[in-house]
This record gives sequence, C-alpha cells and structure tokens, in this order.
Amino acid sequence: MLNMLKLMGNIYRRLLSLILVGFCLLTFTACAAKNNQNQVVLSILSDPKTFNAVLSQESPNIFGLTYEGLIRENPITAEKEPALAEFWDISDDKLTIIFTLREGLKWSDGKPLTADDVVFTYNNLYLNEKIPNNYRDSFRVGSKGDFPTIRKIDDRRIAFQITEPFAPFLDNAGVPILPAHVLRETIEETDEQGSPLFLSTWGTDTPPEEIIVNGPYKLKEYVTSQRVIFEKNPYYWQKNQQGNPLPKIENVVWAIVESTDTSLLQFRSGSLDSISVSPEYFSLLKNEEQRANFTIYNGGAAYGTVFISFNQNRGKREGKPLVDPVKSEWFNNINFRKAIAYAIDRPRIINNIYRGLGSPQNTQISVQSPYYNQKVEGYEYNPEKAKELLLKEGFIYNPAGELLDNKGNKVEFNLITNSGNKIREAMGAQIKEDLGKLGIQVNFSPLAFNVLVDKLSNSLDWEAHIIGFTGGNEPHSPNIWYTDGNLHMFNQKPQPGMKEVTGRVVSDWEKKIEQLYVAGSQEVDMDKRKQIYNEAQELVSEYLPFIYLVNPYSLAAVKNRFEGIEYSALGGAFWNIEELSVTDIK
Repeated sequence: MLNMLKLMGNIYRRLLSLILVGFCLLTFTACAAKNNQNQVVLSILSDPKTFNAVLSQESPNIFGLTYEGLIRENPITAEKEPALAEFWDISDDKLTIIFTLREGLKWSDGKPLTADDVVFTYNNLYLNEKIPNNYRDSFRVGSKGDFPTIRKIDDRRIAFQITEPFAPFLDNAGVPILPAHVLRETIEETDEQGSPLFLSTWGTDTPPEEIIVNGPYKLKEYVTSQRVIFEKNPYYWQKNQQGNPLPKIENVVWAIVESTDTSLLQFRSGSLDSISVSPEYFSLLKNEEQRANFTIYNGGAAYGTVFISFNQNRGKREGKPLVDPVKSEWFNNINFRKAIAYAIDRPRIINNIYRGLGSPQNTQISVQSPYYNQKVEGYEYNPEKAKELLLKEGFIYNPAGELLDNKGNKVEFNLITNSGNKIREAMGAQIKEDLGKLGIQVNFSPLAFNVLVDKLSNSLDWEAHIIGFTGGNEPHSPNIWYTDGNLHMFNQKPQPGMKEVTGRVVSDWEKKIEQLYVAGSQEVDMDKRKQIYNEAQELVSEYLPFIYLVNPYSLAAVKNRFEGIEYSALGGAFWNIEELSVTDIK
C-alpha cells in the first residue's frame, strides 16, 4: 500500500515479511495435514491493484516474487549483493558504474535477457516523463536533479554515468528490470489521448501467461477476492551449491483476506504458513507456539514509520480550494500541529494497542538505520502543553468545552486510514478520543485502500490521515522530501496526468529539508552524511509535516515446516524464499 512506499527494488523483498496467511477454517491438525505440498501459503488484505511493476504504488505487491534488479540488498548484512548483474565496477571518480550481467539470463518465456532490457527499463520506463512512477525521483542527482546517462556497452555490460558523486547510486540498481521485447511497442504506441499504451498494460485483468518476468516465480492464477497463485519460473538464473535450479518451493499461494482477525483465525486453523504477529495476538499465539508447531520470530524494531498528517496544500483545483480555507489555516499553523503531537497519548498506544510491543517513533528515518537521530526526543504526552499552544494561537473554548478558532469556528476535521488494518483503526479511535479531550471533534473513517490511495494521490481531497511508509537503512527518499516528489503528500504537487492545482505554496522549511536531502545524497562520507540527516530529522520534528506515532516490533509466526528461515526486520521470514525448502512434503 501507499503505506509501504520507499523507493528501491529491494523494498520488494522487505515487503514479503508483511504478506502472511492462508485459506481454510478447519481444525489446526486437519488443515496442517492438507498443506503438505511443496508450497507456501501466505495472505494479503486486498486484491492486487496492478501487475505492472513500474506503475505500482502499493504494498504488498507481487513483484518481490516475480522480478529482480541488477543487484539486491541482503537484509541480514545490509550489504549489496549480485542479482541479475554478476558484478559491477565503480570508477575512481565515483561517476561511472559498469554492471556486467550474468551469462545466459532468460525471461520466463525463454527469451534472452540482455543489456537491451536494462537500458529499455531505465530510459524508456523509469526515466520517461510520460510514465508516472515511484522510482523516477530516486534517480535525480544533486541540486540540479540531473538524471544518469545509461547506455549499452555490449549484450552483457551497461554503463551508468552521473555528473557528480551520488551516495545512493547503488540503490537505483535494485529496481525491477522489465522485458523490452514485450513492452517496447507499448511505449511507442499511444491511445487517443496521446498517452503510451504502457499505462494500461499488464493490469490485473491480464492473463497470467502474458506477464513475462525474471524472478524466482511467475504468475499462474489470479481469482479476484480469492487468491493469487505463483509457480516456479523454470528459467530463473539462480542455482544452489550443487548446481540445482532454484527456487526449491514449487508454488506460492496468496489468500486474499479482508481483515487481520480473519488472518489470525486462518493461521490458527492451520491453513496457512505464516502470519504477521500484531501485538493483540502475541500472547495468544505465544501460548500455542510449541503445541501448534510454529515459531514466533522477533526482529526487533520494525523498519518504516506510521504517522498522522494534515493536508497543508493551499492550492485550488478548478477554482475550488483543495482544503476548506478555515481548516487550512489550522493545518498550516505550526503550533496547531505541535498541539496535536502533544495531545496524542503515545504511551497509551504502546501499552493498550501494541500491548507493550513497541516504542515511540520520533523521526522520519527507521530506528534500525545507522542514520536514525537518537537525540530527537519527539513529543511526550502533555495535554496541558497542547492547550497552552492552542490558546497562544488565539483558539478559545466555549462553555461546552469545544475548541473554537479566533473567528469562532468549531475545530473539527476528518481523519482517514485504510480499513482492515486493526492496529491503525484502533490508533484512529484513540486519537479521536485523545483530541476530544482538547475539545476537537475528529470524524474518523477507515476507507477501502483504493479509495484512500485515490484521495491521497489523485483527488487530493482529504484533511488528515494515518498511514505509513516502508523504510530501510538508506535515508535518501526524494519522492517524500523533494517538494515536487510524488509522495510529498502533506503538500502534494499533482502528478503527470492529474488536474492542475493553482496557488500551491511551498514553505521555506520544506525547501530547507529538500536541500538537506540533496546534500545528503551528494556526500559519500558516512559521518558527514549522518550530520546532514541529523539536521533534516531535527527540522522534520520541529515543523511536523508528519506526526510520528509508534514503531512496533517486527514479529512473525512461521510454521516449522520450512528449512532455511533467517528472519530479520528488514526482510521478514521469506526474503530468501528461493533458498527455502519444505520438510513435510508427501
């Protein structure tokens, strides 16, 4: 989901840790006996939105199973490792990287995978202004935002050249590579509006056999609201030490369920192989761990962030303000946002909703990242401080205890999140209660994921939301912190193809944060980079475009039928799925 939107292809592997659960509601023993095939049964909360890796804006998605990039990130060591590229060479001036592909790479249709596919993927897809995607921003280098020059040397070698040093350069080599021989004509041909046909290519109505991939698995079947089935890609490049082709597991099944409560029931019934353990389920599952033959893995603090944010966009679309001007004035008031931060009882969220299995998240960078600034203290629960800030800004209370602004308007706003996520729904209910103690009326409404995404990305018609971003060790996130980034959602610039917005105002502090992220990407010295991102975290904490809430622990329950599990907060249980094997096949 949008809540899971970081930048690079290695994100896909991280997201596999979130894709957990299965099918039937029989007894645990009976269901376990049925699932003794060479497969893994997991789950997702909603149907896939697209089978097009470039256009995807959701997590989880299918692409961690179906595609690979030139390199990947090992979630245990955080080291960059070869994938489609066998090795790479970096020039002494750090401005050129030459990747050399493995010999004999093939697509799932048996066609050769060559440097032509790599150059096509970058130049014609990710860097194509007519193709809106979540990756393009990450390729912009330096203050000028120059894009790299990408060219073919020969069938196996590709040269990436930039104009100045760029610390996250290697992360850009992790994005999925797509097949030129299938998709090139969808770029060259356009529809009646002049848009590339690629924009409507490989939707979820596409027959699975037409989706050509290079990852360990390919699509076999998709039944709306029921399941997605993947089968082993016979042309996948990776082999084990004995020279046998991988993956070892023949099939992956995703059951489509609509709530985490249903996921829990299905896991306990034995019809699935893993579940992400939310705090409310931890004690129950811990008591069943030995008897039911599964293991609960704890990877420590989860990567990513969860936050509440207000729509600060002061622009208009077709003459109508995106946000009611009365409310916009509140949302753009720094002390109003600080008051909200002080009024949210995060210790209560940790104790009641997370059952003690979490800690406050104070900045935009994941706690486990080496760039996390531990000196940023965040906002402790202090309702009196919140009231003090509001009164300082001219807010008043009427006899009924309702908060009014200095023009007599009742302070009231709509808060949304994605439905089906019980943790976020519980957070929203508590925040409604916490702010109610300040005299603020919060109208909390969980929405279907596709409706939520449309509001945040397309219509820009929202007031406040609770969502999250996926995270990693690398702090560079231009699509969030560059002022024209496609996830700069608290003050979003319309993306290509969307209706124009006039009168959008970019604050000086937004520009300063953007400048720091540019500087951080240019600096290759780790200690100096830390100093830059420390300052960026301090600014975000001061101006609160996102009010960060709680960082849960990364917990997952996995059946003991798998050999080779190496659990981590960054990769989850199935990041190395191609190397896992099933021990109870009959």
